[in-house]
Amino acid sequence: MLYHFLYPLQEYFGALRVFQYITFRAAGAAATAILLTFVVAPPIIRKLRLRKVGQIIRADGPTSHQSKVGTPTMGGVIILLCTIVPTLLWARLDNRYVIVAMIATLWTGVIGFIDDYLKIIQGKPRGLVARYKLVGQITFGVALGIYLLVWPMAPNLPYANAITLPFFKWVLIVLPVPVFVAFVALVTAGTSNAVNLTDGLDGLAAGLAMIAAGTFAVFAYVIGRVDTSAYLNIFYLVNSGELTIFCTALAGACLGFLWFNSYPAEVFMGDTGSLAVGGALGTVAILLKSEFLLLIVGGVFVAETVSVILQTGVFKYRKRRYGAEYAREHRVFRMAPLHHHFEKSGWAEPLIVTRFYILGIFCALLALATLKIR
Repeated sequence: MLYHFLYPLQEYFGALRVFQYITFRAAGAAATAILLTFVVAPPIIRKLRLRKVGQIIRADGPTSHQSKVGTPTMGGVIILLCTIVPTLLWARLDNRYVIVAMIATLWTGVIGFIDDYLKIIQGKPRGLVARYKLVGQITFGVALGIYLLVWPMAPNLPYANAITLPFFKWVLIVLPVPVFVAFVALVTAGTSNAVNLTDGLDGLAAGLAMIAAGTFAVFAYVIGRVDTSAYLNIFYLVNSGELTIFCTALAGACLGFLWFNSYPAEVFMGDTGSLAVGGALGTVAILLKSEFLLLIVGGVFVAETVSVILQTGVFKYRKRRYGAEYAREHRVFRMAPLHHHFEKSGWAEPLIVTRFYILGIFCALLALATLKIR
């Protein structure tokens, strides 16, 4: 919005030329997101507390979590607000990359909000039934896949239904149309749920999401520049650089939210935030043709998800083969997702979060290394 209002005036006020630079607007979006969080979070937290919108802790969870009962949740509305508003202010609103990313964030955020509302306000322990939640996520993924096929985002690429691979230069893998649509749906739903599974400790999901969003901001910037993309031997996606602003706004919103969500948390993001953040990251990866890079950037999210899949799969197999008692006594992890396993092993919550941050930063650095290692 600021670009459209102020940049045309640069012929009268030369200083306004800075609005043509994505780096300037990306920094502005991040700073705005952080400051806006500090402004809107305290009143939202107070309102959630007054309305008794408190976290429900499952009985079979770690005993240390029982003290968190009643902590305000649904704080994901803070992340949504502080991502969308700075993006609207600093990004070009005629850019389809930005519009699609914002729609993805809002769509998955609404699904999470409905789940939180049913669970906490309506008192339904299961919240939104899992299959309905999955239908909502897959519906968006299918719609996005079809949209990208019918109206390709990067007309300079020969195939809209193609993906790239990390560590390989100038390699496009063209997927059959149905496979591509299913793949897009899998990435968006999978990433959204992966962040949701990770959101189990104070500050864990918010910090890791900040790291991932910041990493994708770098990729959006270099992929969206014809000179840097040519130098780095990666595909140039016309106009994708504007996604840098969305990514820095998301990173700033997560960083600001972390101020209130770090241990001991004053507020939890709930499914409203975790599903929205995951949906945003998955969509950005798809738009940048970096779906497999997402596995590296979000390595901790992947590990958390795999731990749940392994735990559930092995438990069901052993229950069927040896009986329920044996299956309970011989689990792969003491508890899933993975962060709960370390809690059960005696690690303090802040220790787990800090070490997972370190792993998240390592994954980000590994992902950034793929820009040169090709």
